[in-house]
Amino acid sequence: MTPAITLLKRAKAEFSIHEYDHDPSNTNFGQEACEKLGLADIEVFKTLLATDGKSYFVAVLPVAYQLNLGKFAKAVGVKKLRMADIASAERITGYLVGGISPIAQKKRLPSVIDRTAQSLNKMYVSGGRRGLDVGMIPAHLAKVLGASFVDIIDD
Repeated sequence: MTPAITLLKRAKAEFSIHEYDHDPSNTNFGQEACEKLGLADIEVFKTLLATDGKSYFVAVLPVAYQLNLGKFAKAVGVKKLRMADIASAERITGYLVGGISPIAQKKRLPSVIDRTAQSLNKMYVSGGRRGLDVGMIPAHLAKVLGASFVDIIDD
């Protein structure tokens, strides 16, 4: 299993595992998860990394939306953010793009979950590899991550 699954089991967190066959030619990872798991694009969340040049921050938001860097910067208390490049995101998290889980990254980074998650009974995030998602109650994921719920998406 992945570090994310291992951490969730060790923490005795309530979660479900959802696997599917990832198509290597598909680079729209979130949409692929929605289609193959039969879920809406507001239930499946992507994990994005941004940096202010010194520190890195994790944003967890529905695949249906785009990250608003201004709102995210304000949420984490910095002036300006830019998206982390792929190589940095993979090195810092220990996961491959398309399978970056917000859970059990190499180093625990400040994390924010978009507030739309609070209206869901269950949300789905990467379990740490392409073709593997975990379903969790949003408040439980926030507890595991030490994250808060904030509006970080484009309107």
